[in-house]
This record gives sequence, structure tokens and C-alpha cells, in this order.
Amino acid sequence: MTDQQWEPKILAFLCNWCSYAGADLAGIGRIQYPPNVRVIRVPCSGRVNPLYILRALQDGIDGVLVSGCHPGDCHYISGNYAARRKFVLFQRFLEHIGVEPGRVQFSWVSAAEGEKFAEVIRGVTEDVRTLGPAKRLVRKINE
Repeated sequence: MTDQQWEPKILAFLCNWCSYAGADLAGIGRIQYPPNVRVIRVPCSGRVNPLYILRALQDGIDGVLVSGCHPGDCHYISGNYAARRKFVLFQRFLEHIGVEPGRVQFSWVSAAEGEKFAEVIRGVTEDVRTLGPAKRLVRKINE
């Protein structure tokens, strides 16, 4: 496959109460966004274990998005605050081990923001496309 045919594989961990509902609203409203994303619905962005993100990168995922409720609007009161603290530290760790900034991204999308969800997906897809295929951390399978 040539580089012109390459399309990034993106994994999105979406909060059930806000970001997943925003994705659903984008679908209901027929708002177009790249089909490169595969969604995992989680109860709260604060429940996403950073090891899941590392595992996705090891398994060849080119980009990861974690998206939750806006700070202050969490269904679980403070889960998104925990997520924000956790992922600031995690971003520093990723930079330390050589994962390019932009390969893993975080966002806040409410249930009423279908258009914003589509914009976030477009942005993540373009950022990851610019970075190219993931090479750092990817496990090589015996051929």
C-alpha cells in the first residue's frame, strides 16, 4: 500500500453520557466526518486506563482520542476532573517515551454538540494523517 492510500486507524474512547451522545447526534444529523474512527463507549472519561491507550498503540492504532463531558458537567460529578489530571501526566509520559504529540488527544464534547464532535474527529484524523503511520511502540508480528 502506498502512502497516498494509507488512512489512519483511530480509536476513540467516548464517555457514554456526553461524547458518545454527541457522536450519536452527529450521526442523526447526518454530519459528515471521516470514517477512520472506531468507538469504544465507556461510562466516564475518568475510567479510561492509560494502559488501554498504550495497548492500542502497541497493536498498531495510529491515533487515540479520549473524549468526555465538559469539566463541571460530569454525570459522575468529578470523573472528568480526574481524567483531566490523569491525562496531563500521561501526555508528559508519552512525550518522554517518544510518542509524537498529536498521536493521542483529549477533548470535551457534550451531548448537544454533534457538529463539534465531527470537527474533533476531522481534526484528529488530519493530525494523525500528518504524523503518518505509528511506528513507536508498535509490536512487530512474526512474519
